[in-house]
Amino acid sequence: MQLQLQQLLPVYFDEAPRHTSEVWRRDLSFSKGEYVKIVAPSGSGKTSLMHFLYGLRNEYSGNIVYNNQNLRNYSAEDIAGYRKDHVSIVFQNMRLFPEQTVFENLELKRQLNPFHPVEKIAEMAQRLGIGNKLSSKSRICSYGEQQRVAIIRALMQPFDFLLLDEPFSHLDEVNSQNAMQLMLEEAKLRNAAIIFADLERIDYFPYTRLFHL
Repeated sequence: MQLQLQQLLPVYFDEAPRHTSEVWRRDLSFSKGEYVKIVAPSGSGKTSLMHFLYGLRNEYSGNIVYNNQNLRNYSAEDIAGYRKDHVSIVFQNMRLFPEQTVFENLELKRQLNPFHPVEKIAEMAQRLGIGNKLSSKSRICSYGEQQRVAIIRALMQPFDFLLLDEPFSHLDEVNSQNAMQLMLEEAKLRNAAIIFADLERIDYFPYTRLFHL
């Protein structure tokens, strides 16, 4: 399985980034099992890139190709299947259901296409220090707790590619490393790739390729 970027550029960018970016207006191919780090300063289009790869937005020129199929040609059903079976994401802004409990947020995701049994929810929550929050509504959790919920939610499904958009912006060093270790273990279980976009390099992410956006 490969995820290919072909001369990609957001339509709201001018052509200037093509001269300095190692991603925009390039031909790139990512394969299962790779760990890709994208260093992306503010304003460089990091979140846009993650949304494009997830099939959430399509305001770009160029193409994104998954398994030899252009995402532009996907129907709504194709995109739903792509997200359910092949690509998972940790959004920068979490996107939890605020009135649902932490457990409900995780179980709703798990039920769409279970990779783990329901017992894994409590195990992961305990491991990331939010085991006592499962019955709390997500809106009353701190940003750091919500971020850990979002990370666990992304790990409930099968995936070939795990997209990370500043996944540790509300976490301290210890919690960030714990969460990173969990994601690495889960990616290894699936022989999946991780594409990790952040403002700077993260020493405890063992990237195999590094790009500057």
